[in-house]
Amino acid sequence: MNDPGIESRSLSDFTARARVLVIAGLAVVVATVSFGAGMLLLDMIRAITGLAYFGRPELSLRPAFIGLHLAQTPLGILAVIVPVLGGLLAGLMARYGTPQIRGHGIPEALEAILIGRSRMRIKTAILKPLASALVIGTGGPFGAEGPIIMTGGAIGSLIAQALPVTDRERKTLLVAGAVAGMTAVFGTPIAAVLLAVELLLFEWAPRSFIPVVVAAIVAELERASWHVPSPLFPVSGLMALTGRDLAGWLVVGLAGGLLAAGLTRLVYACEDGFQRLPVHWMWWPALGGIVVGIGGLIDPHALSVGYGNIARMLDGAVLPRGALTLLAVKAVIWAIALGSGTSGGVLAPLLIIGCAMGTALNGLLPAASPGLWGLLAMAATMSGAMRAPLTATFFAVELTGDGHMLVPLLTACASAYTVTVLLLKRSILTEKLARRGHHITCEYAIDPLAVTRVSDALSESVETVSPSATLDEAATLLKGPAREPNMPVADAAGRVYGIVNPATLAEWRRLGMAGHTTLGAALTRPPDVAYPDECLASVAERLSALGQSSLPVVSRDTGHLVGAIGWSDAMAVRTRLHAAEEERSAFLVRTRKRTRPDR
Repeated sequence: MNDPGIESRSLSDFTARARVLVIAGLAVVVATVSFGAGMLLLDMIRAITGLAYFGRPELSLRPAFIGLHLAQTPLGILAVIVPVLGGLLAGLMARYGTPQIRGHGIPEALEAILIGRSRMRIKTAILKPLASALVIGTGGPFGAEGPIIMTGGAIGSLIAQALPVTDRERKTLLVAGAVAGMTAVFGTPIAAVLLAVELLLFEWAPRSFIPVVVAAIVAELERASWHVPSPLFPVSGLMALTGRDLAGWLVVGLAGGLLAAGLTRLVYACEDGFQRLPVHWMWWPALGGIVVGIGGLIDPHALSVGYGNIARMLDGAVLPRGALTLLAVKAVIWAIALGSGTSGGVLAPLLIIGCAMGTALNGLLPAASPGLWGLLAMAATMSGAMRAPLTATFFAVELTGDGHMLVPLLTACASAYTVTVLLLKRSILTEKLARRGHHITCEYAIDPLAVTRVSDALSESVETVSPSATLDEAATLLKGPAREPNMPVADAAGRVYGIVNPATLAEWRRLGMAGHTTLGAALTRPPDVAYPDECLASVAERLSALGQSSLPVVSRDTGHLVGAIGWSDAMAVRTRLHAAEEERSAFLVRTRKRTRPDR
């Protein structure tokens, strides 16, 4: 008899094989190219900013975070025109190049992963950074991280498309490029990897995790070789772990969640407004640029990437009144510009708006180090809007280099995450996909079929047919209206010979077998069976490969028939577990009884 431990010993905790090392090697190449693209994008933004606002391009080949002060532009009121021109050029590029460059990048990467088999076009890799550099360089209130995430993803996808890799491996290289791009901009490799896990990979497996980590590390090493400052916004905050401080973390987290929910709704309300305009979408970015230009007159700090705003607020150099002005102007022009379909990112604006909120609340919260409440608020806002609490937590730590803030950051980010999960059906990223008809589930869970044994789901009452029955008799037996399509062939002792169904009978007829041939004589190869200690997932795969709706279940010890397992039994497990979960979760929830209306 079969050893019940053989199958268990042959199985592995993970599906990774030595090929993961090959993909990790390719990730090094993808990361290097994506890092170069990230540096080039930042330098293009700086050059265009200098040319558009000061009449001279600024070239540094270093991500100096666009340190030009737009308030000092000699254009005066004419500066209103600059964002309009940038939006116009971006609209033309999207119209006559590729519409995929519209938006903030991450939803497009998600769509390519989920719908497009991780295939992206070379036009996207070229035009996305160009359009983003034009928009941001002419004052667009965006960050460079969304565009470079999409550009890095496109680079990874293009390299993978030139090689004999699977769809999953192509997805891994796409995400590796995106992670390298994010690391290039911010120097946050851990947060970049967590972003991949929480938003892009849709799995937690060594086959994808290892190459993505390799890409993040390579990008960070290359960043260090370019002597790029890290951390970007050094902060050394001190806070006692007391109940009073905990209350402050929670307040900031809840406020960040509410702000994130409001920003999400504002962005898509603006998008709906543009959809109603009687003009082609090519002109929308230019119309949005008008509002951006006016906002720049009110507060020039709200224009472009504005990374310097974060540094000033974390240093305590911004008063609450100035923070409120920045929050209002940045939120409005960003939502309108993003709703217009122009090219830009969401991450940096969320950080700036959230940090401004924390700075504005500084006087209402317990005394703390300068900028500490702004730090918590910006991470919480990012967590709530993107539904990525771990990414936001470690992102803030890596940006500031302050590991002491892990517990306060995690508290605020988890609180904001809770708020938006309960208030909004979708995040600012997935809402874009849902509007295109692509709903995704952002929860990871073990497949119930992988942890349920056949013995817990099999049907013990099984009708069999004797191996001494002829083909004609079996055909008559299978014609009954209540018969199963697959009937096990078993003798009186329970020994299984195989399965008979209309398809096998037809095949035997085609091979010339006579009607008086017995089933025992026709079934010459070992039967396909399942065992009680197998997991349902492996049986489901075997059913699919065999094209069968059910299999006989036999004991490993005796080899005798103990039941049958089919697709309906497997699906019943899911239904049963879901019903049990619903019943238990109703214990602490007050439900309203449904009453029949009077007639």
